[in-house]
Amino acid sequence: MKENELIFGIRAVIEAIQADKEIDKILIRRDLQGELSKELFDILKGRLIQVQRVPQERLDRYTRKNHQGVIAFVSAVTYQKLEDIIPFIYEQGRDPFLVLLDGITDVRNFGAIARTCECAGVDAIVIPSKGSVSVNADAIKTSAGALHILPVCKVKSIHEAIRFMQQSGIKVYAASEKAAENYTEINYEGPTAIVMGAEDTGVSSDNLRICDAMVKIPQFGTIGSLNVSVASSILIYEVVRQRLNHSN
Repeated sequence: MKENELIFGIRAVIEAIQADKEIDKILIRRDLQGELSKELFDILKGRLIQVQRVPQERLDRYTRKNHQGVIAFVSAVTYQKLEDIIPFIYEQGRDPFLVLLDGITDVRNFGAIARTCECAGVDAIVIPSKGSVSVNADAIKTSAGALHILPVCKVKSIHEAIRFMQQSGIKVYAASEKAAENYTEINYEGPTAIVMGAEDTGVSSDNLRICDAMVKIPQFGTIGSLNVSVASSILIYEVVRQRLNHSN
């Protein structure tokens, strides 16, 4: 971790938040108290910034400088707003194509998915503000720089993002082994979004419930599931294939 990717010290972190600096995550010492820390928590209310309470030793691993019990991680990119991206796509006369990541925490998978999205012309990738990957140096490296090009939207929750997309005329399909339909049986030619879940738990049941349909990739081997970045590539390029056939 480079020093310039970190902001440490309570006052410095407060000032960075007030200046609307893109911050992914803040680590705060478990027993931190005092007026300044109260001010920090007040300013964090309602913001899409992940906060973790951690022991002193974890903070010390990141910097030997006087962090005062608070370290903020600066995002490597500027996140976009979903409510701005979707109207912009429609205004260009195009059908939106978005990919949502529900609970994916592995940065290498994230980077690989982003690389596929950029190559396939996906309009944006959507991640939740908590319990998820964020755009860091490892993710950018794995994406071969795609995360510097592809818009990334950070949202309060994937559930709310799905609802917003549906209200915006987008059909939302979740990848799930529980699905009855194979991924090739769906028509993706209109406004489309695909939800991919974590490899261990998949798309959450709450999110599966509100999606327009669930789709599965047929499997014939003994291993339980495909790697999520590989599965994403298969689904993304089925959308591309259908849209190319439709335009010809």
